[in-house]
Amino acid sequence: MRKALIRIRMSEHDAHYGGGLVDGARMVQLFGDVATELMIMSDGDEGLFRTETVEFLAPVYAGEYIEAVGWLTNRGNTSRQLQLEAWKVIQPVKDAEFPSSCEYLKEPVLVAKATGTCVVPKQCQRGPQFPLEEILTDNK
Repeated sequence: MRKALIRIRMSEHDAHYGGGLVDGARMVQLFGDVATELMIMSDGDEGLFRTETVEFLAPVYAGEYIEAVGWLTNRGNTSRQLQLEAWKVIQPVKDAEFPSSCEYLKEPVLVAKATGTCVVPKQCQRGPQFPLEEILTDNK
């Protein structure tokens, strides 16, 4: 199954709360970007995205790298159902000799997950950019 993926470093600009804590809305924004890529794969159009469920599971801080990934679970006439996840994959080393020290996590941490629906109006659909069996999880 083909997935859409974005990996991005959370900057000090993304930090909204004390201690460099990043606002959960930043994860939702990443999910929107992943959903857009999925719609381009599926229909050749960006479509319109609506989250249905969002769960924030672990804190995200400035300096960490987040990998947002998503995949299509169902494809109707104009609507597409999505699963989305955000994983922490790199983090700064606490109390390191150098403040720029970072490390890959041996086990990525699931920080957020969501489900959502995208709608691509019929007149905007340009067709799948990849074979549907590569895009869909259950080929509906």
